[in-house]
Order: sequence, then C-alpha cells, then structure tokens
Amino acid sequence: MQVWKDYQQENKDRFLNELLDLLRIPSISAKSEHKDDMLRCADAVKTRLLEAGADKAEIYPTDGHPVVYAEKMIDPSKPTVLVYGHYDVQPADPLNLWHSGPFDPVIKDGKIFARGSCDDKGQFYMHVKALETMVRTNSLTTNIKFCIEGEEEVGSPNLGKFVAAHTELLKADCILISDSSMISLDTPSIDVGVRGLSYIEVEVTGPNRDLHSGVYGGAVANPATILAKMIASCHDENNHITIPGFYDDVVESTAAERKLMAQAPYDENEYKTDLGVKELWGEKGYSTNERTGIRPTIEVNGIWGGYQGEGAKTVLPSKATAKISARLVPNQNSTVITEKLLNYFRSIAPASVTVNAFEHHGGEPYMTPIDSKAYQAAARAMEITFGKSPIPVRGGGSIPICALFEKELGIKIVFMGFGLDSDNLHSPNEKFNIENFYKGIETIPYFHKSFAEMS
Repeated sequence: MQVWKDYQQENKDRFLNELLDLLRIPSISAKSEHKDDMLRCADAVKTRLLEAGADKAEIYPTDGHPVVYAEKMIDPSKPTVLVYGHYDVQPADPLNLWHSGPFDPVIKDGKIFARGSCDDKGQFYMHVKALETMVRTNSLTTNIKFCIEGEEEVGSPNLGKFVAAHTELLKADCILISDSSMISLDTPSIDVGVRGLSYIEVEVTGPNRDLHSGVYGGAVANPATILAKMIASCHDENNHITIPGFYDDVVESTAAERKLMAQAPYDENEYKTDLGVKELWGEKGYSTNERTGIRPTIEVNGIWGGYQGEGAKTVLPSKATAKISARLVPNQNSTVITEKLLNYFRSIAPASVTVNAFEHHGGEPYMTPIDSKAYQAAARAMEITFGKSPIPVRGGGSIPICALFEKELGIKIVFMGFGLDSDNLHSPNEKFNIENFYKGIETIPYFHKSFAEMS
C-alpha cells in the first residue's frame, strides 16, 4: 500500500536512529554484571512499543531477566498475531576482534555493525516500526501482541513458566518470529524449521595442581590432551557422530525435500571465500545446505586449559574444560541427547583423570507446515515486496522456545527472518544491512493484511 511506503519513507531516518539507541544498551543476559542494563533495555522496549501505538505495555519479572509484553487490540473478532523476539544479546568477546565498539553502533557500507544488530534487536524492532506504520496510517487489520524476552541467548530458562502462567494473555491465532535469516534480498526465503539444541560443559581434571611439563610430562596424564582425544572421538573418518544412539530418533529427510533444498542458490567458492577457508568439512554424503539444516551436529564452542598468557610457560595443566553443543533435528529430544552426551564423556574417561560433565541448557527442534495460513500469509507478503515467491528452507540455528509455545498455546509459528547467514551472528563485527531492516518494515504489514484476509 502506498500509504505505508510514504509513511516509512518519511520516518526512515528516525526508525534507524531509534534502533541505534537500542543497540547502545549492552543487554548481555549471560553476564550478571549487566543486570541493570537488562532492566534498562526492557524499559526502553516497553517505551518504544507504547510510542508505536500499543494500547498497553508491561514488564513482567521472572526468576531471571524480565519479559516485555504489549498489545494492540482493535477488534476481538479479528485474528490475533503474537510477535516473539528477544532483547538480550550474546557476549561480545573477544573484544579485540571487533573493528568498532560492539555497543557503539557504526554504519559502514550500508550495514549496521553492533552486537544485536541482527540477532535480534534489529529484527524484532522491524515489527515495532511496522506496528507504528499501520497504527499511524489507520490500516491495522489484525490484533497484535508482543512477547519480547530477555533470556533467549541463555536458553530461555524462565520463559516457559511465563508462557504457562499467561496462556490467556498470550492467546493468539499464530506466532510470528523474525530471528532467522533469508538467502538474500535477491532470493527471499522462509525458514520452515529450526534445529534443537543440547549444550553441555565437560571439565577434565588430572593432578591436584599445575605441574612442570619437563619434570612430570610423560608420567602424568595431561587433562588438555585427554580432553582433546575425547572430543576427537565424537566423529569418525566420515565426520559421522560416533556417540551411541545419537541418531536413533533422527527423521531422515525425503528425496523430495532434499531436491527442494538443492534449488536454493549456492556458490561453494563464494561460501569458502567469505569464510576464509580452503576446504569445507562435514558429514559425508550430504551437501553443505543439508549439513546445516537437516542433519544433527556436535561442535566445540569453547576450550581452554593451562597457560594462555603472553610468551611461554612450560606447564602441564591440572584442568581442561570445553563447552560443547549439539544441534538437533526432528524427532530428536534435547533431554535424551543431553543425557547421551554426558554419559559418553563420563564413560570414555581414562582412570588417569576425573570428568565433571553437566548441562547448561537445551531446546527442541521445530518444524512449521507450509500449508498453514500463517506461512501462506508470510509467503504472499514477501512475494509482494520482493517480486518473487520465497523458497522454503531449513534453518541451522535454534530458538528454544518454539516447541513450548506450540505446546502451551496450541498455535503454529511462522519464521519470517530478514537477516543473512553472513551477518556474523554470535561473532565479532555482527552486522545487519540497513536495506534488510527497511525491507522487513515494508513487508510485515503485508503479512498482517494477508493473514486477516485468509482468516
């Protein structure tokens, strides 16, 4: 609608500046020293929702960081869309690899560089500005509710209790999430599923203190070496996961689904060049897109032990630690897989060391049907603004709350992300294309219009 485009064009600079202000708040949920920043960010989100036209917006405390809820109810007979997002962000470490301050947003080459620019402040804020667009132009066709949490990056440990306790408050006809990527602005796509997550930590301890590696090396097991061997044993020569029972519940994708995935544009040389690698790695028998979408994986997210300071120190460390995550696919269960991971690392430890393995958090894989009204509305909206139908793809990331949302609220989720896989999510120099930000604001109102027409 021209009235939407006119309003967005007139206010696009303000929209962008408001996002930059939000990005300046270091809302890192994983670090306790940012508790006040989390509260400040929740309050800023509440304020922006009210300014955008929400009838009410409230901050709900949890046992951790608060949830921001808002709504704009125009007619109980109209369909209701629940928008989910998160205002918390990943830690910015290592800081020395950032080209600019992670919480001092910089615009360069048409991109916003800042932690949270794409994941997920930039993406959920598109919905706030889309709400404002529809309210100010008197063209809102659905009721809209917002559930913006502050713990997604630590596994949403308290959102489940919030949802279960507020099912009536969150009652809706579909859930709309922009916390994922698309192939490109030239080739729009919609995620039809996200992988689940199992996250553990493994701590290997040997001698009761750090030792001189010359005096004791060769006589006492080195925890760092043992841990490295344990981790290496998780894959065979075909990069197939060796943990007993790991694949037991995996639903194998059909030939038809794999053929559909193969239609997505993919340039392997461009992929390698972007990542700065000479060769790709992964499970034998599957393409890159399949490895990151339809296959489960295990990755080391962090590993440390011994001396890590400047120069050399010949030491045999007393302890070595690794953080390890598994991405899961339908029908895998995070609780089951976590137990398999923990048991595996405990069982393969030699008697020369002790192992303490424990869980951090997990989440279930989720698939959304492409014949749902919500998916069809999203596809129609993107076709209007992009000029071509979006390709359905499987996302490699995880949104832990998805399966719980459907269980508690009994409604389907549609993913309509506008980020790119190359946006350095969870990495230094995270970015979000300004064009993508504006494209999301342009497209979202068409989703609400289409969903209302289909309902």
